[in-house]
Amino acid sequence: MRTRRLVIAGAALAAAVIASPARAQGELVVYCTVQEEWCRPMMAAFERATGIRVAMTRRSSGETLTQIRAERANPRGDVWWGGTGDPHLQAAEEGLTEEYRSPNLALLHPWAVRQAEQSGFRTVGIYAGALGYSFNARELERRRIAAPRCWADLLRPEFRGEVQMADPNTSGTAYTMLATIVQLKGEEPAFEYLRALHRNINQYTRSGAAPARAVATGETLVGITFLHDAVTQKVAGAPVQIVAPCEGTGYEIGSMSIIKGARNLDNAKRFYDWALTAEAQAIGATAKAYQIPSNREAPIPPEAPRFEDVKLIDYDFARWGSAAERTRLLQRWDREVRAAAR
Repeated sequence: MRTRRLVIAGAALAAAVIASPARAQGELVVYCTVQEEWCRPMMAAFERATGIRVAMTRRSSGETLTQIRAERANPRGDVWWGGTGDPHLQAAEEGLTEEYRSPNLALLHPWAVRQAEQSGFRTVGIYAGALGYSFNARELERRRIAAPRCWADLLRPEFRGEVQMADPNTSGTAYTMLATIVQLKGEEPAFEYLRALHRNINQYTRSGAAPARAVATGETLVGITFLHDAVTQKVAGAPVQIVAPCEGTGYEIGSMSIIKGARNLDNAKRFYDWALTAEAQAIGATAKAYQIPSNREAPIPPEAPRFEDVKLIDYDFARWGSAAERTRLLQRWDREVRAAAR
């Protein structure tokens, strides 16, 4: 009888451990919004450095923001790592992320610190990268199509059905493109351009990096992405050429945030501090990620597109990362661009 009671008690204890929050098991839940190939070694390195077990989910930036909103009353994630800064700023504005001032802020480039300051220290910059597009040089030569060099060139009739970009509702990359064109041209001319571009779009993908892969395989002639995503394909041997548009272009400050109500808050802060070190940021280059790290001592991959070689606009992160402007722009894009006939 005593043995039976011990068995029942042991089973109850095991069930309680399984059902208990991850906090009790020394774990961390990370929502990762860079490429899977970078997410995995990053989490593995943190596990090795700390002994903390990481449960990681990879989604696009827009999808992750939607998930964090949906889980607001019962947060399941602890850290949101990577992805464009605009949705991180919006999450901060909506009170979805925690204020945290890492002691490692002093190690960062000014643009990364400004990101933290603009958000009330609810997010921080971890890398940066310029927007642009790539094209399949082999296919263009075969079809005898002149290489595009500017945003305007993507409206040419020979690119009908040959341009791919992500959906700005799910992709931070595509939202950066939308906000870039508005800032570059003014809102009304920008939407005229986007409606014209829509006629040449063959697919709006969920992921911002997907168009670069489609260009590499010849699935599409042109893919609008961050330049570093196209560099990944070029380094792998794909016949792609990379374009920083002649009119000027925007850029991202990839960011990191601690989710409000994180069950594993202490572990989240440990990850946050670790992810800002030069050693952690060097992992990007080994994973063939060619962004510019935010830590001043982190090595910059030689293949990474340098800001000094790109004509950048003065991207207003505070305005276009706000909930009101982001929501308004996306609704207008859905109504006037996505829903338009081709």
